[in-house]
Amino acid sequence: MVLLPTRSVPLVKEFAMTTLRTRMMEDMQVRNLSRHTQDSYLLQVSQFARHFARSPDLLGPEDIRAYQVYLTNEKKLAPRSVHVTVAALRFLYRVTLGLNWDFDRIIPCPKAPKTLAVILSPEEVLHVLSCIESLKHQAILTTCYAAGLRISEATRLKPIGAPCDPQGYGCFPAPLLENRYRQAPWMPPAAGCIGCRNSPSR
Repeated sequence: MVLLPTRSVPLVKEFAMTTLRTRMMEDMQVRNLSRHTQDSYLLQVSQFARHFARSPDLLGPEDIRAYQVYLTNEKKLAPRSVHVTVAALRFLYRVTLGLNWDFDRIIPCPKAPKTLAVILSPEEVLHVLSCIESLKHQAILTTCYAAGLRISEATRLKPIGAPCDPQGYGCFPAPLLENRYRQAPWMPPAAGCIGCRNSPSR
């Protein structure tokens, strides 16, 4: 008869967790999840297992509920932070462990409060723009604000060789003209596009 060492039980748990971790990593790689998402999911599952000192495949709905209560009431995490944990646990139990649960009920996703963006008045916008000393920077920010451009869209603006509004309001990349081309109603029409052939300054 062979006697097992005293660390046999922890080693079994460690092996189970390592095997489960490897399988979960492979499931995420097969689905081509980003490296950031993979690291985030593995971290959340690891923290979940560490909280109970047990492998996740030995934990059930009541444990998950208790952990969500812990994150919300004790750790005071914001709903959007809990969303990451929910996504990781849902992936683990639905994909890696293949459980046919009602995940909306067993691992609910907390509702994030809706907050309205702060809208500046026309006077406040004009005041902010007037504080910009550089005429070039003022023109750039005015164009971005008036057209409602995102930063990624603003970086693609080209004053020469771009489609131009016949009225001379501004030059925009073609993909933006369809659903992002507009002018703030209180902004005065420009005399012409900077760098455009329609501009009187050229």
